Amino acid sequence: MSSVKINKDVPMAASLPKRIERLNDLAYNLWWAWNPEANNLFKQIDPIIWDSVSHNPIEMLKRTSRAVFNQKANDKEFVAAYDGVISEFDAYMNRTDTWFHTRYPEIKNKTISYFSFEFGLHESIPAYAGGLGILAGDHLKEASDMGLPLAAIGFIYNEGYFVQKITEDGWQETSNFHLDFSSMPMIPLTDEKGRSIVISVSLPGRDIYARAWMIQVGRVPLYLLDTSIEENSPYDRQLTAKLYTSDLETRISQEILLGIGGVRLLRRLGYDPTVWHMNEGHAAFLALERCREYVKAGKTFAEAAEFVRKGNVFTTHTPVPAGNDKFPVWLIEKYFNQYWAELGLDRDQFIDLAREASPYGDQFTMPILALKLSERSNGVSELHGEVSRAMWHFLWPEKRVDEVPITSITNGVHTFSWLSRRMGVLFDKYLGKDWRDNPDDPEVWAKIDDIPNDELWAVKRHQKRKLARFVNDRARAQWLAGSIHPIQTLAAGVLLDSDALTIGFARRFPTYKRGNLILRDYERLLRLINDIHCPIQIIFSGKAHPADEPGKLIVQQIYRAIKDHRMGGRMVFVENYDMDIARHLVQGVDVWMNTPRRPNEASGTSGMKAAMNGGLNFSILDGWWHEGYNGHNGWAIGTDAAFDSNERQDEVDALSLYETLEDKVIPMYYENRDENGIPQGWMTMVKNAIRTLSPEFSMRRMVAEYADRMYIPSIQEQ
Repeated sequence: MSSVKINKDVPMAASLPKRIERLNDLAYNLWWAWNPEANNLFKQIDPIIWDSVSHNPIEMLKRTSRAVFNQKANDKEFVAAYDGVISEFDAYMNRTDTWFHTRYPEIKNKTISYFSFEFGLHESIPAYAGGLGILAGDHLKEASDMGLPLAAIGFIYNEGYFVQKITEDGWQETSNFHLDFSSMPMIPLTDEKGRSIVISVSLPGRDIYARAWMIQVGRVPLYLLDTSIEENSPYDRQLTAKLYTSDLETRISQEILLGIGGVRLLRRLGYDPTVWHMNEGHAAFLALERCREYVKAGKTFAEAAEFVRKGNVFTTHTPVPAGNDKFPVWLIEKYFNQYWAELGLDRDQFIDLAREASPYGDQFTMPILALKLSERSNGVSELHGEVSRAMWHFLWPEKRVDEVPITSITNGVHTFSWLSRRMGVLFDKYLGKDWRDNPDDPEVWAKIDDIPNDELWAVKRHQKRKLARFVNDRARAQWLAGSIHPIQTLAAGVLLDSDALTIGFARRFPTYKRGNLILRDYERLLRLINDIHCPIQIIFSGKAHPADEPGKLIVQQIYRAIKDHRMGGRMVFVENYDMDIARHLVQGVDVWMNTPRRPNEASGTSGMKAAMNGGLNFSILDGWWHEGYNGHNGWAIGTDAAFDSNERQDEVDALSLYETLEDKVIPMYYENRDENGIPQGWMTMVKNAIRTLSPEFSMRRMVAEYADRMYIPSIQEQ
């Protein structure tokens, strides 16, 4: 980095007694979000306020009176806990023997930049839509834990994603909210004169401006662009208002701002990254901006592209056409007719950088731009790598499909963001004191077999009761508010039974994820739900994109089934899915079900989170489960077979789903219990799942792969 003077001073959220004044520092670093003791420290101040503000420590500090702080400053137990947390925080931030420093001591003064359209960091920062954002957030947390020299770029959406409300008839209604940045752990970046750090990009007929904010994610800074400033017109202030708009002009403007503006922001902040990682194609315009810098310095475009390519890493996340951004050529001409001259290109040469033929005319496809201008590209599971090589084979017609230069790095999850506190304590007891430093080491997890079944079963039952209380409390709050019909209270989960076999299904609701597959043989499902001796219950949660009418129809179909009195309240829909709901579900359910239409699930990560918490996966052999399933750590739905029609595939998969539930899942849970009521066969499979899946699908393993296979080779070649 250069010596540019940037003020990153942490704001003061509240007036605090000197003895506990560093609560403010702690609140402005998301390290607290994946450390239970730090989390609990804020909760101790006022549990009611803590829950009411979506576990946002900034808002918590703002709403708490000075009298309460004074009382806590004189509470010996609180102060002792505070001292312990602050000591641990300081040790973490100042640690020099991290994974990266130990493995690559020769790599110094290098920066890895990481661009993503969304970051899912915590429920108190609701500027994410789904799996892509959650993965990006976990990537930053693990990069922090491992000591990678990483800086991230994204947007802060002042209207977040959307609030989901399910009507009595089951229709998804959406509404927006406005985030109060002053009540979030966001640090405004200013220069030495106190002026906001602002960058600009050109759009047709005007320049737009974006100010910069920072969220500190442990050791990793995340820089966020925000166009809601007075320098912009009212229209342009809305560019960073919400995620995933279907308006193409807004979308291309956002992607210009992310890619081109993101490069300019890093330059303004004094960074000169060696590696530029594009998390999906939304940020691909960064490659053009980097080329423009080289051309401006006197190189030809071909020479510039060669330099840029060496430093670029591209991760593609979807085999679904709708998930790959494409812009019509006329729109590219409108937005880039001045820009291509700065690259030394004419119109056709520029379009050729990402041209894709279609029945509706040529398209400018963002993943193609990223693939052509990246030395290293990957899918997010082994199967997705295969699908991606076939999908983009036409870009390398001279190569065989298996030679297409797209590898795979299977996704993982940040262990300490998703592991329940109680399960973590159990692991502390049996896995050894250093297990938290090595969550990707299979030898560490081999000690799972040392845990007595009764202790593991007790933790799992505790998590199920906690989930049931959580769902009950949400339903009760809705009922008390007088905003829902009585039948919706039942649909929200007041009749959940913490002893029944509990299945979770929670995710976005595009049609290919087939959220309604289990409804295909309705009468058969009713028999399973209402078996008096071996009942099952299913908890659904998730959002359909506001423009996805078929997805909303699936939500409605599920909700109408849930309201059917014959279900007996054993099917539930928890509305307005977020990271807090996700955390309770993956920690509490017995079984995590996933039913995508193969091979459309690039990876998926929720099942990985369930596995480390003692949940068993019951899934289509797609995405990560294609490589995670070994026959002894969960169940497969269907086979690897290909089908000539979606209807036939749905029929075969639904039949497999019912038969596996009836013949394997339900009997294993309810039968062969010992004198303490513990299902021994079930616990054997739970241990198999934790032991085999937790290290292999940890974010530690994933980020280590990115470092070893993508980042470091890129650094060494430049």
